[in-house]
Amino acid sequence: MAQIMYWEAIRRAHDEEMANDPLVIAMGEDIGVAGGTYKATQGLYDKYGPERVIDTPISENGYTGVGIGASFLGVRPIIEIMSVNFAWLALDQIVNSAAKVRYMSGGQLISPVVIRSPGGTAHQLGAQHSARMEKVFMGVAGLRVVTPSSPRQAYGLLKSAVRCNDPVFINEHELMYNMRGEVPDEEFFHPLEGSEVARAGRDVTLFGYNISVHWCLQAAEILAKEHGIEAEVVDLYALNPLDREGIVRSVSKTHRAVIVEEAEAPVGVGSEVMAIINEACFFELDAPPLRVSALNVPIPYSRPLEKVVIPDVKTVVERTLTLFRSGKH
Repeated sequence: MAQIMYWEAIRRAHDEEMANDPLVIAMGEDIGVAGGTYKATQGLYDKYGPERVIDTPISENGYTGVGIGASFLGVRPIIEIMSVNFAWLALDQIVNSAAKVRYMSGGQLISPVVIRSPGGTAHQLGAQHSARMEKVFMGVAGLRVVTPSSPRQAYGLLKSAVRCNDPVFINEHELMYNMRGEVPDEEFFHPLEGSEVARAGRDVTLFGYNISVHWCLQAAEILAKEHGIEAEVVDLYALNPLDREGIVRSVSKTHRAVIVEEAEAPVGVGSEVMAIINEACFFELDAPPLRVSALNVPIPYSRPLEKVVIPDVKTVVERTLTLFRSGKH
């Protein structure tokens, strides 16, 4: 089992799927000759040529539409949108075409397209380059949404997405591309639905996804070492559909929940998870579920202000401890 970087895992999945199927292509800005802004397509242009690794103009709505149209005819495009902030420009194609065509055609057409895009707050990129748009995409019926928290997931989820007949949006995080992790040497496919228990515990469940999973894991270590609280960490790598059964199972075990996200709280992942908990686990709860989220403001450019707006490990620990202050755990 090799230790590789997040971007290397994505590149490996690209390479294997393109080698497996000549109808798999890659499209995006600077993904060809330059090898991608985050190196996720490095070397693929030389290996597969300009007809399968396509450098596109700066026109997200245009090239996303071309890729989606090609998917109607059997091509399996992997479309990279350089920053999720620019995915706003392609929403018409993603939401009105890819996500709806199977239903509107009565199953006569499918759109087996993968759209990859990095988002998140990556240190002083300003409000227009720090979007967390997972909340937008997870609310689109007909569109699968996954968000890998490790190189293993980044590899396995992309491979499964390429072979899925549904459109899949893969929400990556800009700060994670150089993260190292173990990826099996043999080929494998990660389920596009479900969740993973990243750390078992008995006293409280910390729910996270992509980068916030790592905040939760670090917070769980502090809670155990300094407060004797054993937190379970659940990785919600699939945001649409959410793993309702997995959420209920963990909360029924720990009886407390904290949902941690980098995005703003309104109409977000935390809202949906909290709704599931309240609908299905209300009488299992020993305390009201809590959310840890960014402040509801555009992300400041100033580094000190940016740090105030975005939650961190300390925030997760402090918020979790409030669940135990009314009594013993």
